[in-house]
Amino acid sequence: MAAKQAEQAFVQQWRDILALHARTQCELDRALHEHGLCGSDFEVLDILAGAVRGCSYRVQEIAERVHLTQSALSRLIARLEREGLAERGTCAEDRRGVRVSLTAKGRALHGEVLPVQRAVLTRMLTHP
Repeated sequence: MAAKQAEQAFVQQWRDILALHARTQCELDRALHEHGLCGSDFEVLDILAGAVRGCSYRVQEIAERVHLTQSALSRLIARLEREGLAERGTCAEDRRGVRVSLTAKGRALHGEVLPVQRAVLTRMLTHP
């Protein structure tokens, strides 16, 4: 009986985590929409903004840090590139690889929306 209750407690904890994630993602998407972004767009911009100025990330490195399929990430990067927020280039270490970096416009937009994203996270995760 106790084992069954412990199992149910873990299942409920998992469901609570999923619900918090879904609510937070919806709030992020809503807040970032005013800036032409969704939560996934911001996550990629935030990762790229963490690179030392002038440096870039390989697409594979970004993929390891975001919860998107490789094809979804490729489409997202292509959209950011079309909007002038990011740029792709070849990887010097491996010519088959692609590196992605922020443009000046992307860095400026990231700086503008960073406080918005952080405020949503603070609100949602301090008072779930």
